[in-house]
Amino acid sequence: MAPQNIRNKASQNGHQNQWASLKAAWLGLNVFLFVYYFLLFDRDKKFYYTRVLLGSALAWARASAKCLNFNSMLILLPVCRNLLSFLRGTCSCCRRTMRKQLDHNLTFHKLVAYTIALFTAVHIIAHLCNFEWYNDSQQAADRSLSSILSDLHQDEESNKWLNPIHTNSTTPAYVTFTTIPGLTGVIITVALILMVTSSMEFIRRSYFEVFWYTHHLFVIYFAGLVIHGIAGLVRGQTAESLNKHNPEHCAQDPTHWGKNNTLSHCEEPEFGSIPAESWQWVLTPILLYVFERVLRFWRSRQRVVITKAVVHPSKVLELQMHKKGFSMEVGQYIFINCPSISRLEWHPFTLTSAPEEDFFSVHIRAAGDWTENLIDTFQQQKPKTPRIEVDGPFGTASEDVFQYEVAMLVGAGIGVTPFASVLKSIWYKFQHADQRLKTKKAGQAVFNFDKDMDVVTGLKQKTSFGRPMWSNEFSAVATAHPRSVVGVFLCGPQALAKSLQKCCYQYSSLDPRKVKFYFNKENF
Repeated sequence: MAPQNIRNKASQNGHQNQWASLKAAWLGLNVFLFVYYFLLFDRDKKFYYTRVLLGSALAWARASAKCLNFNSMLILLPVCRNLLSFLRGTCSCCRRTMRKQLDHNLTFHKLVAYTIALFTAVHIIAHLCNFEWYNDSQQAADRSLSSILSDLHQDEESNKWLNPIHTNSTTPAYVTFTTIPGLTGVIITVALILMVTSSMEFIRRSYFEVFWYTHHLFVIYFAGLVIHGIAGLVRGQTAESLNKHNPEHCAQDPTHWGKNNTLSHCEEPEFGSIPAESWQWVLTPILLYVFERVLRFWRSRQRVVITKAVVHPSKVLELQMHKKGFSMEVGQYIFINCPSISRLEWHPFTLTSAPEEDFFSVHIRAAGDWTENLIDTFQQQKPKTPRIEVDGPFGTASEDVFQYEVAMLVGAGIGVTPFASVLKSIWYKFQHADQRLKTKKAGQAVFNFDKDMDVVTGLKQKTSFGRPMWSNEFSAVATAHPRSVVGVFLCGPQALAKSLQKCCYQYSSLDPRKVKFYFNKENF
């Protein structure tokens, strides 16, 4: 079957290219910022004498700092889930092709995080070199240019010095742990190392609590980042001093600075700090994230009534709940907190109910300490069920499932749960002859059924479990629907995602009038 219109087909066709273009634009901005500020600090006249002490390490440190600010500005935006849900579902300026890019929010979040780690390493190495060269210049007693620069204005109360190491007894290690830039740099680095290492797949899957708690060190990271540069240890010549002292001319004879030499009179150069600007980059995303957290806290405090709790075989807990004002779409997910287990931990679960039902439900499989404790708590069958707090719902790629007349839903393990909501919603829409339903192949959900209901979907049509031959499945769909745009939706591991994505490319026709497969993956 053909898509709704030509625009829909063109937008789907450009999805992967747009994601690649967005990554290229982000990478291009990083390259531009690094090159621009590298050349600025490597050539600007006011840093002429700073380069005498530090060489090219100055440019490496400052260029990487600009890229750190840029990426720190971006890192919070992909995890502002309410903002993303608003853009996905209600913002009229966000077209379907742009909404598709929101599905890459966590991928982009990780990409930015690794980039921050990379530029942090460059920044640290450059400043370690800077501290050593500052120290070498201070220790030198040969009246060289670097030695003279290090001694300038050191005995005065004015803030016109260039070298932050003022005495021969001061060491780089002392500067690192006693100055604001040094100490905050150490704290930021430790926090970043813990966040990155705890985000590894193995840690997240097996020790989610470790990931959860260490990831909240981002508060320390941003606090340290904002105040990191306020002391202004890296300095440049002031504008007023440049009017009286041209370093390109005066550097040739530093021994006569400040003396009344009519042939080449040069005042002693004066230096000032570089204004701290990290806060200017990150203030807006921090405020957005604070608003996000306040909104999520307010919504999570709304009372949740558990109307049904069943522990199915294989330790799968089904919870049916009701919450005043709760409204959902198919495929969305919520965060759940159980204060009796942990007041701080919130875990995401896909909704398995349909929007047409008067409750919302989740199916929770035992997959870690928190889920084990939650299921055990409900299995104990106490007179009073434990209190549950809910935040959400939030949008996912599955919301677009009804935009396709042909859809392939692939779930691995508990990953079948997102599509329970989809299947039940299709069934309700079909029963009520909903004319807005574009998906036409739903007959088996009504006519072909056994006596027992499916444990996940609640429908009489049983879910088929197992690992199919994907080449056969895609070939069959392509043959049955030779002129359709087919949406392929996955909730499962990355290895399966690669296989399905490969099949989508392999079985999509180059002819725009023939079958096209478009891949969508759930990301939490």
